[in-house]
Amino acid sequence: MEINEFYTLNSTLQTPLSIKGGMNMATALWVKTIRHHRTDRQTTVPCTRADAHAALQEACHVLDLPEPLWLDKNERDWAEFGMTRFLPDAFFETVPFERLEIEYIDPDAPKAKSRDPRNAF
Repeated sequence: MEINEFYTLNSTLQTPLSIKGGMNMATALWVKTIRHHRTDRQTTVPCTRADAHAALQEACHVLDLPEPLWLDKNERDWAEFGMTRFLPDAFFETVPFERLEIEYIDPDAPKAKSRDPRNAF
């Protein structure tokens, strides 16, 4: 095992994720809670782009959080950007954070290049 690998513990699954190459990184859902403009708690859960709801359910179980209400706005953000945010009003219970952010991680996706001419070198 290389130094650039780390493990994230999911409910019953331990998945290797590579930071700078080495092993192929599995696609995953990165779930983090933001409190006072800082990441409070976070986890990653293996998933595909199509099964985000199931991965979010598992991540909420791991973080011991209630599941948020997935609205049309969240669906549009997920389809367009591969990420979305849930504010406290998206939960039926009171939550101790300002927002819950989820992001799809795909290491094999082509990297976006800046269109700013100042970065063309």
